[in-house]
Amino acid sequence: MVRLPLTPAEVARGRRLGALLRRARGERSIVEVALDAHVSPETLRKIESGRVATPAFPTIATIAEVLGLSLDAVWAEISRSRLDDAPTDACRDTRERLPA
Repeated sequence: MVRLPLTPAEVARGRRLGALLRRARGERSIVEVALDAHVSPETLRKIESGRVATPAFPTIATIAEVLGLSLDAVWAEISRSRLDDAPTDACRDTRERLPA
């Protein structure tokens, strides 16, 4: 399967997601949070660093639950600067399909 390159908006959104998860993790170790979320510490490390800019939804949902974050809060935080990211038509179409 060939993956298309990420858009600048997707990369920026991935960085915001990683920063949000790092802040929410606080003093807890990556290992502790990862094990509680049933993901590998390396997966969490890659998400937090932005190296995995588009992680699977169930992965983010589980990590958010472990960190006490609502998915609404996560989405609001990572999409807050979307106008600054100059979204492509594909990004705009995706947002239109999401429930408000």
